[in-house]
Amino acid sequence: MFSSIKSHLNSGISTCVRDAVCTLNTLQTNASALEQVRRERSNPQLQLQAMKGFLERSGLTVDELDHLNIIHVTGTKGKGSTCAFTEQILRSYGFRTGFYSSPHLVQVRERIRINGQPIGKELFTKYFWQVYGRLDETKDAHGGTMPAYFRFLTILAFHVFLQEKVDLAVIEVGIGGAYDCTNIIRRPWVCGISSLGIDHTQILGDTIEKIAWQKGGIFKPGVPAFTVKQPEDAMAVLKDRAKEIKCPLWVCPSMEDYQADCGPLRLGLAGQHQHSNASLALQLSHTWLTQQDFRPLPSSRAPSWSKVRLADTEWPGRNQTLKHGAVTYFLDGAHTMRSMLACVQWFREIAAQHERNASGPVARVLLFNATGERDSAAMLKLLVPCHFDFAVFCPNITEAIASCNADQQNFNVSVENMLTRCLDNEHSWRLHNSMQDKAGSQLLIEGTLPLVPEKKTDTLVFPCILSALQWITQGRDSVLADPAKTVLPVKASIMAKAAPLCDAAEIHVLITGSLHLVGGALKHLDPASSK
Repeated sequence: MFSSIKSHLNSGISTCVRDAVCTLNTLQTNASALEQVRRERSNPQLQLQAMKGFLERSGLTVDELDHLNIIHVTGTKGKGSTCAFTEQILRSYGFRTGFYSSPHLVQVRERIRINGQPIGKELFTKYFWQVYGRLDETKDAHGGTMPAYFRFLTILAFHVFLQEKVDLAVIEVGIGGAYDCTNIIRRPWVCGISSLGIDHTQILGDTIEKIAWQKGGIFKPGVPAFTVKQPEDAMAVLKDRAKEIKCPLWVCPSMEDYQADCGPLRLGLAGQHQHSNASLALQLSHTWLTQQDFRPLPSSRAPSWSKVRLADTEWPGRNQTLKHGAVTYFLDGAHTMRSMLACVQWFREIAAQHERNASGPVARVLLFNATGERDSAAMLKLLVPCHFDFAVFCPNITEAIASCNADQQNFNVSVENMLTRCLDNEHSWRLHNSMQDKAGSQLLIEGTLPLVPEKKTDTLVFPCILSALQWITQGRDSVLADPAKTVLPVKASIMAKAAPLCDAAEIHVLITGSLHLVGGALKHLDPASSK
């Protein structure tokens, strides 16, 4: 009896959350919200002005935000990982932490965390309707306007952190810095900038200097700021911005400098590129602790500074490995050229380790998608040397049924456009492989030693993530073989291509190109992430 009551209550809570998320999704397509975005792109200064208005309509003021102890972090690559390291370090000292990040992988609640965990369903629902209700009640007096999706979630995060009385809040910038809606913050305790590169060029500019100018916009007068080592041109802009704003700016040391003092530091996140993120997190955490005049807790309750809990940090979807029997998944949401280079380096190293321990032949599969203005062809070219047996492409649609998870719906791109992008990606992959074949032939003509011909990668396009994963794994992953999951019919000619996957001792799958793709895959591969 009690179990049935509990089940009914859980069902009710899930329904309430689903209603909230479906309402939230209307802010993706709301006409006034889309008009805001179009108008503000040509006049970005309007963004913070509009944000202040929405904040006040929700019942908050900028003055109230001054009471939050905020660590503000931007960057092109690694800002989320930096925030994750920072939050883990400070939580391990016994502080009650808030953490706002984007995008989410599986559930939108992941964006707003308390003590490292996504906000609970009941709290999310309660706070969502508090904020949404106030904005909805006041919209008629403001021309019917409602905040766009990300802007609303930012206001919600501030509301949650104030209501939940967190000791500190780690806030990750959405896009850029200067005009990002998180930059309504006036008094952060410390700011950080992770690795800079080219991304979101339509909004931030098409050069590293323009992007650095935008990122440096989070600097505040007298507030200490730290940056990882940057390209020379970007660093010059950051220094100029810091001088102009009267913000003290320091460059983080390398990880080797810490290790000279306290021995090797093990990181919970894989990949050489995480070292600079960890160093930035150490500087941000240390600065915040120092400014709080923090007195270390007894050693039994808090780690010493030389043995911080970097090794305990988890940040799913970034250099993540999941082994399900004969199938091993390597997941990384790389979506820029620099992050894809880091992904390729990580995958080649870790896949080689796994292959050495395999009981027989291994089939390598790429599952790829990219979104927005990103140069898919250029990223795919970086992946060619990984020598995949199959390259599989699909849109960021979790499954091709109407009951698809509301948390992962995107109404700003049509299904037709998503599938066209996948076909374009497949075409780019084939071109890159044919060019490699021609390059090999040219080498032979010039009298080099004969080359062993490379096995050509077979390519396929599927309508959703689940159908792609089901074909790749060929029933060898028990998680995907769940009878509750819908299996789409596949042509016999496509099934015939799968013989190498059935014959291989193990299947290694790299899932990359988009955090949304990785999140959709994790929904199926890690069922606990959807609960």
